[in-house]
Amino acid sequence: MPQVDIHYWAVVVAAIASMITGSIWYAPPVFGKTWLKLSGKTESDWKNSSRMSMMGAMVSALVMAYVLAHFVDYVQANTFSEGLQTGFWIWLGFVATTSMVNSLFQGQPKKLWILDSANHLVSLLVMAVILAIWR
Repeated sequence: MPQVDIHYWAVVVAAIASMITGSIWYAPPVFGKTWLKLSGKTESDWKNSSRMSMMGAMVSALVMAYVLAHFVDYVQANTFSEGLQTGFWIWLGFVATTSMVNSLFQGQPKKLWILDSANHLVSLLVMAVILAIWR
C-alpha cells in the first residue's frame, strides 16, 4: 500500500466543515422541516436525540475526512477542481449507492433518500476541496 501524507489539521477542519454543512442543510428554514416530514419524526424526537446524534455525526465526519484524505492523496488531487472530482466520485461510488440500497430495503420515501444523499454529496465536496487544497 502506498505511503500516504495526511495533513491532520486539514482532516479536522474538513470534519468541522462537514458538520457545519449538515447543520445548515438540516436547519428548519432550509430542509429541516422537510426532513422531519419525510422521516416521520417530530421536532421533539429530533431534540431528544440530537446530543448523541451530533456526537456520532462528529466521529463519523472525522473518520470520513481521514479516509477521504487517503483518497485525495492517492489521486494526487491538489486543486479545487480535483477536490470536487474526487469528492463526487467517492460519493457516487460508495455513499449514493449504499445509501440507496438501505433506503430501498427500509422502504423510505425516495425524496428522503435524495435529501440525505444530496447532503452527503455537498459535505464530501466541501471536505475533498479542503483536503486537496490544504496538502
